[in-house]
Amino acid sequence: MKTEKGKTKFPVEVRVMAEEDYDQLYRLWKTIKGFGIRSMDDSREGVSRFLHRNPATSIVAEAGGEIVGAILCGHDGRRGCFYHVCVREDYRKQGIGKEMAVSAMRALQKEQINKVCLIAFKKNEVGNSFWKSVGWTFREDLNYYDFVLNDDNITTFQ
Repeated sequence: MKTEKGKTKFPVEVRVMAEEDYDQLYRLWKTIKGFGIRSMDDSREGVSRFLHRNPATSIVAEAGGEIVGAILCGHDGRRGCFYHVCVREDYRKQGIGKEMAVSAMRALQKEQINKVCLIAFKKNEVGNSFWKSVGWTFREDLNYYDFVLNDDNITTFQ
């Protein structure tokens, strides 16, 4: 809920993501326009596996008992990566995305990770604008490649 000044009625708490957050997390993802959800990686089992591998780095924003933002964040021991960064539309432009990103980056630093990356779809104007506005560098000097190892891991877009 919003007040007349556009501030949320409920205070927002940014905290570490837990497996118990999955149902709300998945519902949030389904509301994000242009969001790609993979049938296996983003299933309850897939997210659980990710959180077991990265127990302290994924973040949610919660307001009034509802998850209104999230970042899946993990690392390979060398570089961190953000996945599925989102803030519910009616909670945007209040600093929640930046607070979540900073929280995830601090968690990575505690694990001695010194660099973090993310991928944003070219058509994601809101996301690309956000990352540039908070100081992330757009890389033009590299190409990103994918190789699908399991054709059953189907991506659907909202």
